[in-house]
Amino acid sequence: MSKASDTETDLALAREALEYHFGGAPKIGLILGSGLSELVDFFEEAKEASYRELPGFMPSTVEGHKGALVRGKLEGVPVVAMAGRNHLYEGHSAAAVVFPLRALIHWGIDSVVITNAAGGISSNLAEGDLMLISDHLNLTGRNPLVGENVDSLGPRFPDMSYAYDPELREKAKEIGTNGGFDLKEGVYASNLGPSYETPAEVEMLDRMGADAVGMSTVLEVIAARHAGARVLGLSCITNLAAGKSKNVLSHDDVKEVANRVKGRMQHLVREFVKAI
Repeated sequence: MSKASDTETDLALAREALEYHFGGAPKIGLILGSGLSELVDFFEEAKEASYRELPGFMPSTVEGHKGALVRGKLEGVPVVAMAGRNHLYEGHSAAAVVFPLRALIHWGIDSVVITNAAGGISSNLAEGDLMLISDHLNLTGRNPLVGENVDSLGPRFPDMSYAYDPELREKAKEIGTNGGFDLKEGVYASNLGPSYETPAEVEMLDRMGADAVGMSTVLEVIAARHAGARVLGLSCITNLAAGKSKNVLSHDDVKEVANRVKGRMQHLVREFVKAI
């Protein structure tokens, strides 16, 4: 059996498990990054399955990532949320990192909101800002599409000109304006991690055009666009990147800031789900 047909078999098993736990698929999926998993507390008629119960879904090893799939209604709209994600730096392959999202798309979602915690590079960003991702730089050295193409998912050479859906971004900006808070916009760079960047690396990223940097999201966006799903990307700027402030970076601080601004992120996502 080829690698592509292996993947199709694995996706079929995952879809069967999703249907067993949750029934039919909603149209909107959410990937909730560091400190943002509490959004599922607002779900009505919530059903939850641990990643351990779902074929191909790996338990998260990162504090602040719940490691569960939750289906329910948010603002009356059926959604499914990944409360936590996996990362390359945990030792996973690129294909393994994106498998849960691919499984959700195979199940039936067609739009996904992907959130993360990120370090601010641009002088236009401050700790606690929310940044709408307009584009990205994949600096992980990995791509989930390497290897035999899964034709049933998407084309061999998918176009990434509009990785972050322009219409969805405009809707998010409108919600931010109506909500009375400033929603920034910029380019997100993804590195392999798990170490934070050095000041010299941050300077390089700044010169390359990155506004924020993190260790997730980009591979998932590539997989989503390959499969034809629409993407909205949101970064919570939990700290200024190395060299941009005198503070020593720590994951505890990331979680603290994410917790402090989660109300605005939750408001944005809830209104966005209702709007689309």
